[in-house]
Parts: sequence; structure tokens; C-alpha cells
Amino acid sequence: MSLEASNLGNSVRLKQFVKFCIVGGSGVVVDMGMLHLLARQMQWNLSLSKSCSAETAMLTNFVLNEVWTFRGFAINLGRRSGVLLRMVKFQTICGVGIGFAVALLNLFYSRLGLNLSASNLLAIMLVTLWNFWMNALFNWGVAAKQQPVAASSK
Repeated sequence: MSLEASNLGNSVRLKQFVKFCIVGGSGVVVDMGMLHLLARQMQWNLSLSKSCSAETAMLTNFVLNEVWTFRGFAINLGRRSGVLLRMVKFQTICGVGIGFAVALLNLFYSRLGLNLSASNLLAIMLVTLWNFWMNALFNWGVAAKQQPVAASSK
């Protein structure tokens, strides 16, 4: 992919990034709620709580990105095997992101002494960039000048 094609300034890519961030915002609500439930209310280990809260948010984010953010750009659009493959790729890419988020959360909260919510939010913001670029490039196969494929009726 050319440097021009990966430019965030491209209107298609910019719209996708905005949608990705909106979806991510809903994921933040899910993540924060689950983290506080598991870590504070249920007294689970912080790393385990973060892993579970992030996974829950990741699954809801996949569905929203599939049907809204990257709608029409999906490789193998309309085929169940394509959706399952994208979900596996999304899990893999975002799973690495969860690893980054857990490490960052522990750094900010345990080492630097920041508030749990602020630490988690900062970790999420940093990992969002990784998740968007890797998914846009390697999961949904989005080329910046590509136009969406018309969704087939099901």
C-alpha cells in the first residue's frame, strides 16, 4: 500500500477513523463498566479484570465496526467465512492491543500512581491508534481510494 493510500487525511480513511472512534467510545463505556465491576466490586486481580473488560468491549466493537465503520469494505463481503475470518483477525490485532493496554494500565496505575479510571482511559486512547491502523490495513483490507462494495441483500 502506498504512503498516499495510508494517509489519514484521505476523506474515506478519515470518515472510517471517526466512526471507529465513535464505536470505540461505546467500547470505552463497556470496558470501564466491566473493569469497575470486576476489579472494584468483585475484587478480581487488576490484570485479569482488564483482560476480561477489554475482551467484552472488543467483541461489541467488532460487531459495530463490521456493520457500520467498514460496511461495504469487507473482504469476502456477504460470506459467513469472511465474517468469521475478520473476527479472528480483529481478535488477534486487538488482542495484541489488550496486551499493550494491560501493560500501560499497570504502568500508569501501579507504577505512576494515576487514578484507575484515568489510567485505563489513557491506555485505551493509546491503543486505539494501533487497533484502527492494523484493522483498516490488514483486516478489512481498506484501500484509501477504494469505494465501498454495495452490500448484497440477504
